[in-house]
Amino acid sequence: MPVHLVRFEYLNDTHWGVIRHERISRIPGRFETTGDLIRQTRAEKLAQLQDGELTLGEVRLLSPVTRNQRFVCQGANYRQHMIESGMDPDAKHFNMIFTKDNGCIVAADSELIKPHHVRFLDYEIELGLVLKREISGAVKVTDANLHEFVAGVVIVNDYSARDIQIPQMQFYKGKSFRTFGPVGPFLCLLGADEMGYLNKLQLRLTVNGQVRQNDSTANLVFGPAETLSELSDVQDFAAGDLIATGTPAGCALSIPSPAKQRIAALLPEAVKWKAFMKAQEGRSDHYLKHGDVVEASIRSADGVIDLGMQRNLVVEQA
Repeated sequence: MPVHLVRFEYLNDTHWGVIRHERISRIPGRFETTGDLIRQTRAEKLAQLQDGELTLGEVRLLSPVTRNQRFVCQGANYRQHMIESGMDPDAKHFNMIFTKDNGCIVAADSELIKPHHVRFLDYEIELGLVLKREISGAVKVTDANLHEFVAGVVIVNDYSARDIQIPQMQFYKGKSFRTFGPVGPFLCLLGADEMGYLNKLQLRLTVNGQVRQNDSTANLVFGPAETLSELSDVQDFAAGDLIATGTPAGCALSIPSPAKQRIAALLPEAVKWKAFMKAQEGRSDHYLKHGDVVEASIRSADGVIDLGMQRNLVVEQA
């Protein structure tokens, strides 16, 4: 069975624990990073811990991915999201890869701080893969050996300042502001027999109770195995590193049709981006503002995997 973990603060100290039925069993030992925990423990042993002595109300949950870990992201990786963005998922033969600064990683229930100058703040629920081992060269990852490379999964919300990301062509800057990367609350460790769940998890995001995103990982364009194979040819990874696998349709961002994009390419830069900003202003009720509450969940239909609930209150930068 999958094992659900939490990282938390209790009595002015940081601990890791196994969570079952909203009770936490502390894991013996001290693990400074997510990588340390994954390298030094085994899911089978963790599953044998006695039922927990702590309740969720007694602790303060932290991100189960620590800030020392790499934070790599896939873009435009759900079929319907690609279609609404004017792309053909069947004609896409490459991953869109970018990074977020790991300093934006915060706990799942953290406030989302909206910078003063950001007008179009968007949400993106994503399934995060937490890696199991070091990768220092090209490897061929398949569904059969995926369990050797992926330790578990978490919820990620890839918050994005669209008025910086798109006109400035700055994915890193537009997505790396402090608090723009809540992770957790739970890290679910998976065994070889549970890897099939990666293709059938339901993602759901609401803003003020209204459903904005609702899709299944069955609709990923590039799955975990082929993504890891591709990335291993480019960069090194360590145990505990995080890969966010893309977001479904339903974001606030409005993408022009392919025909309009071709016309826009002929316009002067200033004219093109003025038109883009005007289009986003027409969707201002979809973008996040002070006081909004964003809730995100990922789970399997049978309840075997439940990554908990993220809840972020949007606040203006002080």
